[in-house]
Amino acid sequence: MQTETQAPLIVGLGGTVAAASSSERITRKILEACEERGARTRLFAGPELDFPTYGTSDDRCDNAHALVAALREAGGVVIVSPGYHGTISGMLKNALDYVQDMAKDERPYLDGRAVGLAAVAAGWQATGSTLATLRAIAHALRGWPTPLGVTINSLNPVFDTEGHFADRAVQGQVSAMADQLVEFASMRALARARVGK
Repeated sequence: MQTETQAPLIVGLGGTVAAASSSERITRKILEACEERGARTRLFAGPELDFPTYGTSDDRCDNAHALVAALREAGGVVIVSPGYHGTISGMLKNALDYVQDMAKDERPYLDGRAVGLAAVAAGWQATGSTLATLRAIAHALRGWPTPLGVTINSLNPVFDTEGHFADRAVQGQVSAMADQLVEFASMRALARARVGK
């Protein structure tokens, strides 16, 4: 359990089965921004989220065990999805289904955790519908979505040649989301420490 003086842990989930996808790189950028604000981070990217289909077995692969353990410790979560046919990727949805393993925890699912959400897709329509789906899932899992969600249209350049965001507006959104994530996670940890939970 996080103590009052310990930096909050922000866990990031994002990417596709292809290594270094745009959504994975964006997840990394958001976590880097959280680290700059004093948070600890843990990334579960692309292939690390390629779990067996949830519900087909009670067995858990090592990556699924690691994800659930990290989420139990987390004060905040970042979820970044590519927009596949107007919604989140099947791989990411399957990984999020494993949060069901936290149903009987003292803090079930993502209860009390800040959740930063971002969608990247080839067109604004898909970014909007994908972000809306992510928000619905975060609410269903009892998470607290940050006021700001990030949408990135991959028809425009996402990164420059040095690996920075090509669009300053996107960088500003990521910075604001990191502020919200770390501030909420820190306040929540302090409040929980004061009441001994």
